[in-house]
Amino acid sequence: MLDLLSQYGYLGIFFFLVLGIVGLPLPDEIMMTFIGYLASIGQLNLAFTFLSAVTGSMCGITVSYYLGGRLGYPFLKRYGSKFFITRRRLRMTQILFRKYGNWVLFFGYFIPGVRHVTAYMAGISRMSPVQFASYAYVGAFTWCTVFIGLGYLVGAQWENVFRAMHRYGLAALWILVPVILLVIARFLYLQHERYNSLRK
Repeated sequence: MLDLLSQYGYLGIFFFLVLGIVGLPLPDEIMMTFIGYLASIGQLNLAFTFLSAVTGSMCGITVSYYLGGRLGYPFLKRYGSKFFITRRRLRMTQILFRKYGNWVLFFGYFIPGVRHVTAYMAGISRMSPVQFASYAYVGAFTWCTVFIGLGYLVGAQWENVFRAMHRYGLAALWILVPVILLVIARFLYLQHERYNSLRK
């Protein structure tokens, strides 16, 4: 990841997430937590880092959505494994769609193996582009905020925190997500107040 960032910079972040969302087995969360850490020590600009990650995620999931609409379910069922979309993942995503509806596009980002399939299924089911974007793009924004924010806030301990999350699974994630969002919101509020006080 260091080689990727040193050679391609923010463009590397963008394409890494495009390919990861489309279906390649790339460590998306690790990369985002890591670039959040790099932003915390000044090696990357936080705003450009976040913008690259969000636009990459949005572009990747949009590509998957249109591919799902064009190729259809029979194609994915037959050839999906060549693109790392197994029948098990397809089946799991179908069940989640039936149970939770369009919200799967939002929280599916936080489930490895599912986020790669949700947009394909949305395209296959002929979900309207506006409806798709309203769930998928907000999900992308939240997903990037959580993991980049995590790396930014925990600093050099990012690897240990991520390892703990991986070890304890989704339970740790559902506890951390609202906490991180609240901390980030408080940080942005304080920065805004500080900016206003300097203007006065």
